[in-house]
Amino acid sequence: MENLKDIEKLFAGLTKNKGSDLHLKAGLKPIFRVATVLHEVGNQVLTPEDTKRLIYEILSDKQRERFEATNELDFAYSLEGWGRYRINVSRDRGTVAVAARRVITEIPSFSELHLPAVLQKIASIPQGLIVVAGPTSSGKSTTLAAMIQYINENRKCHIITIEDPIEYLFKDAKSFINQREVGLDTESFPMALKYVVRQNPDVILIGEMRDSESIDAGLMAAETGHLVLGTVHASAAHQSISRMLDLFPMERQDQIRQLLVFNLRAIICQKLLAGAKKEARVVPAIEIMLNNPSIQKLIQTKDDKKIQDVIRASEEEGMQDFNHSLLNLINQGFVTEETAFKVSPNPEQLKMYLQGIFLDDERKIIG
Repeated sequence: MENLKDIEKLFAGLTKNKGSDLHLKAGLKPIFRVATVLHEVGNQVLTPEDTKRLIYEILSDKQRERFEATNELDFAYSLEGWGRYRINVSRDRGTVAVAARRVITEIPSFSELHLPAVLQKIASIPQGLIVVAGPTSSGKSTTLAAMIQYINENRKCHIITIEDPIEYLFKDAKSFINQREVGLDTESFPMALKYVVRQNPDVILIGEMRDSESIDAGLMAAETGHLVLGTVHASAAHQSISRMLDLFPMERQDQIRQLLVFNLRAIICQKLLAGAKKEARVVPAIEIMLNNPSIQKLIQTKDDKKIQDVIRASEEEGMQDFNHSLLNLINQGFVTEETAFKVSPNPEQLKMYLQGIFLDDERKIIG
């Protein structure tokens, strides 16, 4: 590690300790997140000059100019022998702050991520929109990567990804894949989305659907026969629908709702939890919604909140709510009851599940 730059030494230390994130902030020591827990590293409290120097060591002239013009920068950085890192640079009360996520370069399988088997069925859908939802740092990008890799290994097709930045590098298998990075391969998400359908893809990975333009483009591509995968920031399946609709003006929301009725295929909503097993230090709790006729009707009639009841009553179709996922994780020994109750959206309901009593939100027995 002698020839590494100072920030590269921190990246190497993060990888060596199997950490997920590195944070640099003036006034604090460097911080690693390991198995969801924050740890201070070393003995040096960082000054504003330190945080700027550390990150500027690895920025290109163009990246420095972009950051100084906008005070925001996202990029990916590869360190030979240690790994790849997704990095965000921002301003914190006028000083430079850094958040870096370690990217697992080997794309994990569904089983390695402890994801339910129904995701294979979802990834095999030929056309439509699949949404992966969750808060920041909930593993959405990794789940999407596993889905793209499953398609790559099992279907002969053309896959295009539009990412900011590229996180996982795919190798062509049965499919062939074009990966486009915003700022390097294309000027912007809207520009890439404008032309993506003309590039003859079968599968399109949008990444984060952060605005009406990206959702519009994704729905249009889904309607014209493509499989489209994207993420939104939401904590439940029904909230994901609201989140997408809220990005549009009122006069367009009924139209978008109708497009979701016919083109949405599934919503996978997840949270990452501290694992109770040494071989699974972090595990996902997963809510799965499949857009069956009952849910289509609820979307059409704007009864989105009732979607949760359909999810709970449709376990045989592969759906599950968060509490069912938490129950399974507890029963398999992946998480403790204490951890599960802390993140449960309805702890009282989870308590009943553990007793073998399954209730909907109106306390009616559903099984």
